[in-house]
Amino acid sequence: MKYNVIDLFAGCGGLTDGFLQTGRFNTLAAVDWEYPTVQTLKKRLITKWNYNFDDVNVNVLHFDIQRTEELINGYSDSVFGESKGVDSLIGNKSVDLILGGPPCQAYSIAGRVRDINGMQDDYRNYLFESYVNMVQHYQPKAFVFENVEGILSAKPGGVQIVDRIKIAFNEIGYEITDNLRTNALFDTSFYNVPQKRKRLIIFGVKKSDKSTQIVRNFYAQLKGKASKYPVNSKVAFDNLPKIFPCQNSTKNSHNVKLNGVPLPKNHEPRTHSNRDIEIFKLLANDIRTGEEKYTSSQALIQLYKEKTGKDSNFHKYHVIREDKPSNTIPAHLYKDGLRHIHPDPEQARSITVREAARLQSFDDNFEFLGSKSDQYKMIGNAVPPEFAKIIAETILEIFENETDDLILEPGFFNKQAYSH
Repeated sequence: MKYNVIDLFAGCGGLTDGFLQTGRFNTLAAVDWEYPTVQTLKKRLITKWNYNFDDVNVNVLHFDIQRTEELINGYSDSVFGESKGVDSLIGNKSVDLILGGPPCQAYSIAGRVRDINGMQDDYRNYLFESYVNMVQHYQPKAFVFENVEGILSAKPGGVQIVDRIKIAFNEIGYEITDNLRTNALFDTSFYNVPQKRKRLIIFGVKKSDKSTQIVRNFYAQLKGKASKYPVNSKVAFDNLPKIFPCQNSTKNSHNVKLNGVPLPKNHEPRTHSNRDIEIFKLLANDIRTGEEKYTSSQALIQLYKEKTGKDSNFHKYHVIREDKPSNTIPAHLYKDGLRHIHPDPEQARSITVREAARLQSFDDNFEFLGSKSDQYKMIGNAVPPEFAKIIAETILEIFENETDDLILEPGFFNKQAYSH
């Protein structure tokens, strides 16, 4: 018995992959507007989850969710191609669950610092409205809305975005927790992910006399699954061959083979200047030897000035420590890897796509398509599959242990199955 899911803002499929790992969910449709992520998700569904090639090409939609009416009813577009729309794809099947995380750059604190207007004018502040519209249309029994911690303090137009979100879901008849900061904020390093990554998980169900308790139970159960200690980053680097940075934009043999043996997919070094290689080796060795002269922000800012002659208000470098969870893997990683330096001073490089994927808990057989920049970006934007799997398992418990409280209607069970 499986539950039917629509995944919005699906990206390369971190949430979907975690849910499918349980064997209890069926992806009816997935939507994203970036072509490389859509192609990556399609390939994953076919090669890992045995979805039919023709079905995947129809049900994984490359489209802009802001155009919600067209997404639902069908479209013909010079950029996005053609589709009969999600209504046609779903037919008479019930939608049990909607997943998704609208792009987080407008809510991230780092993004607001970099933007001259603090992201106040960014259209992505209001992409949650498209998600709400889809929930309203398909009336799932529950939904999962994922985003960054920064959404809690975002105030586009002077109004807290989380207040807008609460009002929007309330108006369409769904209940979420009143205290998002206390109840809905999770650090994924306590959920089988070797990375300190704080994320807001908004779980909502249709309003009823039991809905408040159902939401409370979800968070209590999810918090109860946290490990006592975080997962350290060392597991992400184990058993990978040593590779070394390309220099001066010249590709070397490490990009394809090492001693005649093919490298794991997506495990190729970036190109780094001699200056950066020297800095990476210095900083990694500083930690490896225990000297730790460059562990403070001020020391790193000063080092940057010494090496580049430029001033900066923020430190540019960070070596991932194997005895701790990694720092957060961001979409910004596609621009440079200065804040995600490999812990081995001998390798003296930033992390590869495969290492970033491991820090996000993607399986080694998960292949990322597109350019290397596309790959880093989609990994940084993704929900870690291991965390997604734990969320999925918690929802299964809610669905199956509290069926009376959810007041499930006929067809809810799909018989066609397909901080710390």
